[in-house]
Amino acid sequence: MIYRSPFPRNLFAELDRLQRDMQQALGIAPAIRGSSWGGFPAMNMGHTADSIMIFLFVPGVAPEDIDAQAEKGVLIVSGERRPSQPDEPERHTLHIDERYAGHFRRVITLPDDVDDESVQASYQNGVLTVTLRRKQRINTRKIPIQ
Repeated sequence: MIYRSPFPRNLFAELDRLQRDMQQALGIAPAIRGSSWGGFPAMNMGHTADSIMIFLFVPGVAPEDIDAQAEKGVLIVSGERRPSQPDEPERHTLHIDERYAGHFRRVITLPDDVDDESVQASYQNGVLTVTLRRKQRINTRKIPIQ
């Protein structure tokens, strides 16, 4: 006799899919950290000695549909990815839909030494690159105590 579980093979993937479907049905954008795997858009962040680089992966989103704002140590990137269903006259049944469509918003807390006035953003091949320059560090000096 073969034992069959009443649960799907990957219960957590099914729960993640259910949460994503409910968010899209209710028109709720992913949270700051998104779903359990990071949300949309996916993000990489790194730094150099004089700047911080943030890469947001937004394929299929036009640059004019993206809004980026930096204020008081917070970077907010929001926008909308429009659904892209095939234009077929007959109805079709969609069995798997893993492509996120709808409004999105990512909120990124920035370090204290970032200069909000020197933010640059560029978009190429579905990648939004945001470069934030760091403020010039003030050299501390030893104060003699008498």
